[in-house]
This record gives sequence, C-alpha cells and structure tokens, in this order.
Amino acid sequence: MPRKGHSPEQVLNKLRQVEVAVAGGKSVGQAVREIGVTDHTYYRWRREYGGLDLDQAKKLKKLEKENARLKRTVADLALDKQILKEAGRGKLLSPSRRRKCVKHVQRILPGVSERRACMVLNQPRPTQRRALKLRDDEESLTAEIVKLAVRFGRYGYRRITALLRDRGWHVNHKRVERIWRREGLKVPKKQPKRGRLWLNDGSIIKLKPERKGHVWAYDFVACRTEDGRAVRMLTVIDEYTRECMAIKVARRIRSNDVIHALTELFVLNGAPEHIRSDNGPEFTSKTIRDWLERVGVKTLFIEPGSPWENGYNESFNGKFRDELLNREIFYSLKEVQILTERWRREYNTIRPHSSLGYRAPAPEVIMPRLKLAANPR
Repeated sequence: MPRKGHSPEQVLNKLRQVEVAVAGGKSVGQAVREIGVTDHTYYRWRREYGGLDLDQAKKLKKLEKENARLKRTVADLALDKQILKEAGRGKLLSPSRRRKCVKHVQRILPGVSERRACMVLNQPRPTQRRALKLRDDEESLTAEIVKLAVRFGRYGYRRITALLRDRGWHVNHKRVERIWRREGLKVPKKQPKRGRLWLNDGSIIKLKPERKGHVWAYDFVACRTEDGRAVRMLTVIDEYTRECMAIKVARRIRSNDVIHALTELFVLNGAPEHIRSDNGPEFTSKTIRDWLERVGVKTLFIEPGSPWENGYNESFNGKFRDELLNREIFYSLKEVQILTERWRREYNTIRPHSSLGYRAPAPEVIMPRLKLAANPR
C-alpha cells in the first residue's frame, strides 16, 4: 500500500524535534535520521513550514490542495476544448458519426482516453464499443443504389427506393437513406415553397383533370446547342396521368408545326376534351384555335403573366430541364432529339412519381415484387 503523507501537525512536531536534538548537541543529519525522513524531505519541510504555527500550516496545506484542484479543473477544461476543436464544426447527430469522431480524437490526441472522449462528445460507451453487424446483402444493395444514383443523378433516396422495389428489392426506405448518406450521395436541393392559387392537392381551380384524356397541357421549352444556336421543344402532357405524350424538337416551331404534332398524338391516343396552354402566339393563333374547334377540343388559356395556372406542365418542364437539359451539352439537333426521346421514355416508364405513389405513369411491364435477401426493419 502507498505510504500516507504527513499532516501539517506531524510535520511541525518533527521539525521541533529536530530543533531540540540539534540544540542538545546532535548534528542535523543524526536528528533527521531519528525522525525517519531523508535530508531532502527535512529541508523541504523547513522551506515550506519553517516559522509557521499549526493554524498557519493547516491553512497553507488547504490552499495548496485548492490550488491543485483548480489546476486540474483548468487542465480538464482545456482538454475538453481541444477535443471539441478536433471534432470539428457542426452537430454529431448520429451514433455512427460520434463513433468515428471518438476514434479520430483518440488518433489525433493520443493521451485522451476513450472514456474522456465519449463523455465530452456525449457518446455512450456501450454504443461506442458495439460492433456493427452488416447484412449479407449490404454490398450488393449499396452497389445497386450507387448505380441508380449515377444513372439518375437528380433523384433522391425516395425515388431510388421506388426503383429498387420495382426491381424486386424488398427494402425499407430508411435503410436506403442510411446507405445514401453513408456513401455521401447528395440529395437534390429542395425547391423553395411558393403560395399557389389552386387547391392543396395541386389541382388548378379553373378545371381539375378527372380522368385520362380529360385535360392535356402543352408549352414550349428552349435550350441551345454547343454552337449557340437555339432549339425549341414542344412538350405535351396528360394532366391526370402525368404522362408525357410527346416532346417535339426543332430549331423553329410554328402554328402549323404544332398542328402537325397534335394530329399525330390525336391519331395515336385520341383527342382530349380540353387542352391548356399559355397565351403564346403559336397557341392563340386563329389557325390553331379553329383547327382545335373543328376536331372537338376545347381550349383553356391561362391568365397572361400567370404561369402557375398551367402548373402541371410548368412542373414537368422544370423536371425536364433539371434532369436533362441542365446536365447535357448538345452538339447537334439530332443529339437533342435522341436524348430527349430517351428521357421521355424513362420519364413515362421508369421514373417514380411522388404524386402517383412513386409509380411510373405508363410502365412498360408490371413485375411482381420478389422478396430478395433485403428485408425491411
């Protein structure tokens, strides 16, 4: 067992004992040996307690202990500050991030114990020491998620989950989100919220689509090829099913071109009851209005300067631009036509739509969901 230190009272008694022995004719060394301490300890005691009475010695000892406690407190606070500095900025919101942070702190500051790092970073020690168990299909599922994220660069984890389920994976969306964040895949930036002049479900007040072929909408989108020349695209959608009926691509599109494109669609899919558009000259011209009236299609024109009244088509155009036009460099008109048609087919047959319960508007085939190794929690 370690030896217990001398109290101030014991130290003063032994110093007085040495003084009496020296006064009786003994040498200092002999007197020090009689009290059972070394010469170094004796001279240290004289330096600290020489000339003090018992009360003063006790008070000095108490001050020394308080000083030592304050020093330890300051050292602990400095160490905690250093640990938090090495942990970096931002909140550690998940146990896995805190686990990595604790290991990082121990690697950078070798003198810091696991207990200390866990206490400062608010990480329970059982959680820190728990060994993670990965499922057997973790690698294959991760590879599939990364593959889909590379192909569909603007899709978030919810649409990726829907694509996985269409491919037969029986997987929980929360598990996909964990893998998504672990792999550093960036969720597409959310669009700012805007006040609307329609109902909460997104339908326009003027005329809500009630069935397939009830209301179509069409509008123009523009882009440029690499040489700077303009390209115009006529987009036509069914507001009820969200299906993109066609995207006509050309350098210039006039009223007669719009009539020709609509004729092909009406022959293949039947004429809709109504068609919605803005007040562009191609849509408001007497030629196209008379032709639509003759084939039995009613026109719905939005108020000038109010594109939100054509909300379904404006939403489609935003996705079209975000997922294709803003990601590609087009070198020729033919390339624009091919890539646009390929994207339209993916949009109709593969892309999950949140408004349709994360299903595609017009899937090519309907596959039964196969229960693979991945199971939801």
